[in-house]
Amino acid sequence: MFQRFIRAIKSMFGGMVSSIEDPKLILEQNIRELNDQIPQMNENIATVKANMVMLQKEVKRYEKSIEDLTNKIKSAINADRDDIAEGYAMQLEKHKENLQQSREQLKYAEQAYEKAQKVKKAFMREKDRKIKEAREAMRASERAEWQARVADTLEQFEMGGIDQTHDEMLTRLNEKTAQNEARMELALDSVDTQTMEIEANAEKMRAQELISQFKREMGKESAPSKSSGAEGPEAEKKKSIDVDEESGPQKQPDKTVGRDRAKN
Repeated sequence: MFQRFIRAIKSMFGGMVSSIEDPKLILEQNIRELNDQIPQMNENIATVKANMVMLQKEVKRYEKSIEDLTNKIKSAINADRDDIAEGYAMQLEKHKENLQQSREQLKYAEQAYEKAQKVKKAFMREKDRKIKEAREAMRASERAEWQARVADTLEQFEMGGIDQTHDEMLTRLNEKTAQNEARMELALDSVDTQTMEIEANAEKMRAQELISQFKREMGKESAPSKSSGAEGPEAEKKKSIDVDEESGPQKQPDKTVGRDRAKN
């Protein structure tokens, strides 16, 4: 019973945690944590390397000390001072033991440093791979979100949202334009344009008469003579009679030709 209660509690809180988790934010946090581990790793590697360098110096110091003690022992033996040589021999034995221990520690330190370097390289490769995957996933998520927004917009078009409003506004503008054009046509039809044109022509003729009058007064144009005006109608009548006389004889041959064709 208690185990079932624990599972129920875990499932409830697990569902709450899953609902508030944002994969993009979690991946960004993982990238920050991976990058934050690099300084700590470098510090640990530096500590291992410092221990290795210290042991290397210690080995060199013991080797130098053993060499000096060996020379001193030889000098004391040559001087027949065995007592001094014995003292140096005891020191030499102790330094050889320390040198052996230091060399073993140095060996382990060098192995630890090499292992730390390999671990760092493996960590860096894995870190770069995970960061690359995380960034690609985040870019894919951003593309998916943009595509989802586009899809929502298209669905709104199809479901009568923006598309319906767009068509409705176009219809209203077209109707308003047609109404204004019809009003303009009606307004033009209601105006007597012919009278306006006649009045405009009359004003133009009046202006021409005034200009002609000014020209006559200024001597720029000769006034029309009365005799020419009197002879004008008679001359026109005479010209019309002459034209009729000339047209008469010309029509006669046509009649005779028609009669001859009828007889034939």
